[in-house]
Amino acid sequence: MKGLSELKCNQPKKTPSHPKKSHVVKACRDGKEKMVRFGEQGAKTVPGKPKNGKERKKKKSFHARHDCANAKDGLSARYWACKEKW
Repeated sequence: MKGLSELKCNQPKKTPSHPKKSHVVKACRDGKEKMVRFGEQGAKTVPGKPKNGKERKKKKSFHARHDCANAKDGLSARYWACKEKW
């Protein structure tokens, strides 16, 4: 994996070789930089628009469980999981 300085700001990358986390992002906001790892490795998610009722229910449960409506801090793993994974 590249170092923090080599990643572009606010552009998530997949990390297939990481044992636990599926993505990493260099979160930049108000002059601050932070490396954020997020997402469960191997989790079944449906990025984009869910196609059937089962996928919609999974997305709704994920958003409720992680309180995605209030995930506004761009330096948190919760924000990036809500934005990228679902």
